[in-house]
Amino acid sequence: MKKLVQKFILFILLIGTASCTESLDFNQLDDLEATPIYEASILYLEAPENIINLVTGGNVFSQDYNFDAFSSDVFSSRVIDGSLTFEVENTTSKELQIRIDLLDDADAITDTITLMVPPAPTPVQKLEIAYGDTGRNIDIIKTLSTIRISTANLGDNTSVSSIANPLVTLKSSGRFRLRLK
Repeated sequence: MKKLVQKFILFILLIGTASCTESLDFNQLDDLEATPIYEASILYLEAPENIINLVTGGNVFSQDYNFDAFSSDVFSSRVIDGSLTFEVENTTSKELQIRIDLLDDADAITDTITLMVPPAPTPVQKLEIAYGDTGRNIDIIKTLSTIRISTANLGDNTSVSSIANPLVTLKSSGRFRLRLK
């Protein structure tokens, strides 16, 4: 009798377990949404104070950098939002204005960022610009083809910083969220 009760309980448990399972749905992959965040450096520039002193007039530096990484279809069709971050460190005795223009493939300026940089000693300046739902139009990033950096010396051409090896450094990076599919 004891074995019969054990078999009956086992039978009930098996039936109960079978009724609690769901059939497998292999179409769940279609519903999967993965949005990884990618972060990378974009530009690194530095200019020593002695070079800045050699340039007469206000415009110290102007250069275009080809940057088609964001406008490639792999990135532009999947980017959701993100930001560009700029860091400027100035150990020179110069007050500087740094203008960053973002251009599309037709060389039209789609965005401009201006950084006013006081002479040393100052802390590192950091500016983060958001693109997407919480910031500027994400199409600015999707169509980015060229980054133009222009630097103007708002100070003189003779002073020299008391800090060893004075220079101005500009770093930039991007951090963006993308859809995988």
